[in-house]
Amino acid sequence: MTLPLARQNFLSPDSLCYSFDSRANGYSRGEGFGMIVLKRLSTAIADGNTIRAIIRGTSSNQDGQTAVISQPSSEAQAALIRTAYHNAGLGFQSTQYFEAHGTGTPVGDPIEAEGISKVFSKHLTPESPLYIGSVKANIGHLESTAGVASVIKAILVLEHGIIPLNALLNRLNSRIRADEWHLVVCITSLLS
Repeated sequence: MTLPLARQNFLSPDSLCYSFDSRANGYSRGEGFGMIVLKRLSTAIADGNTIRAIIRGTSSNQDGQTAVISQPSSEAQAALIRTAYHNAGLGFQSTQYFEAHGTGTPVGDPIEAEGISKVFSKHLTPESPLYIGSVKANIGHLESTAGVASVIKAILVLEHGIIPLNALLNRLNSRIRADEWHLVVCITSLLS
């Protein structure tokens, strides 16, 4: 699988995932696994389990037709976020952190940031921005386990109230209009 991806320039030639960075040059495959034990809240309480997080809902979609298969759709991503929040009964105003896909591609990361901004920016200000990050900069793209790794990171952010530094971030991709969209690609920051 790696050779065809490398031939199509999907993979980073230096095997690093520069999520949201101007040096983004493809994604880096990682090796790993993650596990999340799911239980109904009532059962976990009755069993005396430690509850690390409550998953209020999940959603998935497909980008539909895009210019190329490797290019996401900001509209489809915004629609997915809206659906997930609607289904979970959540408002957008209280979100302070968004764990993004952030694969480290020069085209995909700005499109994803734009999709996030289409949902959240009208609820944000320069004084109260939305922090975004991607665990892929730390551990690479774990393929089918990438989502689980992102959920684990988001749970740790909530537990500790600290957003870890987005690894390898040097200079933000110029196509990400962070100031206009009130987004901050993760610097070390405490949540209020």
